[in-house]
Amino acid sequence: MRSASILALAGAAAAQYKGFNYGATNNDGSVRQQADFANLFNAAKNLDGASGFTSARLYTMIQGSTTNTPTSAIQAAIDTKTTLLLGLWASAGQVNIDNEISALLTAINQYGTAFTSLIAGISVGSEDLYRITPTGIENNSGVGAGPDVLSSYIYQVKGNLTGTAAAKATVGHVDTWTAWVNGSNAAVIEAVDWLGMDGYPYFETTLANSIDNGAELFFQSYNSTVAVAQNKPVWITETGWPVSGATSGQAVPSTQNAETYWQEVACRVLGNVNTWWYTLYDPQPSGGISFGLQGSLGGAPLYDLTCSASSGNTETSSSATSVAATTLAAATSSPAVSSPAVSSPAVSSPAVSSPAISSTAVSSPADSSPAVSSPAVTSSVVSEAGGETYTVWQTTLVTITSCPSGCDESTTSSAPATSSTGKSCPTNLSGEYQYPHLIVPVDSANPDKAYGTSYDGEITPSISSIFNFDIPASYAGKTCSLVFLFPEKSQLETSSFTFNGKGGIKVSELTSPATTSTTFNNAPAAAAVVADISSIAPGNSYLITSHECGAGQRIAFEFTSTGGLDLDYFQDYNPSPLGAYITVC
Repeated sequence: MRSASILALAGAAAAQYKGFNYGATNNDGSVRQQADFANLFNAAKNLDGASGFTSARLYTMIQGSTTNTPTSAIQAAIDTKTTLLLGLWASAGQVNIDNEISALLTAINQYGTAFTSLIAGISVGSEDLYRITPTGIENNSGVGAGPDVLSSYIYQVKGNLTGTAAAKATVGHVDTWTAWVNGSNAAVIEAVDWLGMDGYPYFETTLANSIDNGAELFFQSYNSTVAVAQNKPVWITETGWPVSGATSGQAVPSTQNAETYWQEVACRVLGNVNTWWYTLYDPQPSGGISFGLQGSLGGAPLYDLTCSASSGNTETSSSATSVAATTLAAATSSPAVSSPAVSSPAVSSPAVSSPAISSTAVSSPADSSPAVSSPAVTSSVVSEAGGETYTVWQTTLVTITSCPSGCDESTTSSAPATSSTGKSCPTNLSGEYQYPHLIVPVDSANPDKAYGTSYDGEITPSISSIFNFDIPASYAGKTCSLVFLFPEKSQLETSSFTFNGKGGIKVSELTSPATTSTTFNNAPAAAAVVADISSIAPGNSYLITSHECGAGQRIAFEFTSTGGLDLDYFQDYNPSPLGAYITVC
């Protein structure tokens, strides 16, 4: 469903940078030289119909065919006054990252402030986390790196910048949005100063990814990344729509569709969020996928880049600068997400010479491992409070209270069944909360089919939905409540649902989390049924109050239909919130 939420950019602020991505080699495999980079940078600055493209994102600090010589793109940037989002290739081991750091330090010493004044930021790695996911491996995405390795590299880079002319440069990492919302990668979020998000609806083949949904999928992915970013800036480091190539799911490459995506995405983000588009010039062999805006370098764009008045780029709206906007369910691993092929730097193994590199300059924080605990057998009671009937389902760990007018702390504390802490959290999202990082439907009618991630919760006689929640380590000592919010349709602004008006839900806590490969037949077993609510209806809030938060854990709950219930809803926190959440108090 298309919603007004695509207009919102969570956590956005006035942008300083607009640019494109540039690989180290040309499409024929030849190494780009200083003149090649200068031609590209000048072509970007002189685009017909668009202005202000004066920044360039690089993937490596190393000039092609060398061990650790700084890239010639630096001199080209100085000559053309182009700012640089620098990249250090991080998926080739410690020796290669040493070479990357050596090239960076050499460039700082060689060019001084003429170079360092142009640094927009420094990215340690590009999509390394994505490449080690099952989807990345299936798509032959190449060698990746885990969160511990990446975090170590980030701290090494920060430590080596200390005392240099680039000491104030911010250091981040670039990855797919699905890697960012994966709780197991939280150590990288802790290590960086900003998050670079790559988002390509074209590649999201497990979702309805036609151009009609392209903008909505992109903004959902951006806002989902912001939701886990720990209040750090989120930059858009890659996105685009191909002008030619094969159909991907429902996504059709064409100049018309690329222009639509430009109008609905680029024209909304440029000027509001630091953005590096993919890409300026992308000639490919016959049958290949091309994302290029220009058919010939410096030539006329393949489609109109002039933003219409309705596209929203003329001013930064209040929704675009709000700290919190639509935060939607997202995957823990990429739903057939892939990025356009970008040439990686050649990896060489000679020892690093000067300047000296320190690999232990900054220590990284310790990280924790997810674990799942199992609740005991359930019981149920009914209590009267405040003139209303409150139905309470209880286990040794979890209490579920159905409140006709919505539960609050005084209501739940007056019921005979409360959490082990003697405290339960309200069913509203005014305070701290967690949304599901993965929603996976499983279907008994298609028991071996993996549907991947979804933005909808679907609960029907044959389809159940599994919700994964990542509980931050910072929640230690706090109380967590699983809530299911089911407002009236008239209360919704950006979401909706279909409901047949009968039946209820059974909620089970699972022994382990789901993945995008989960099917009905291989779904994790239920540790225990924590609720069996015979009837649900719009206008009610269902509160699960339990125990002290399982800090640092990933937990999963399965919602199944009882009594013929058929419910399909779009998980959304905008007024009024709809769906499953964990609240904290």
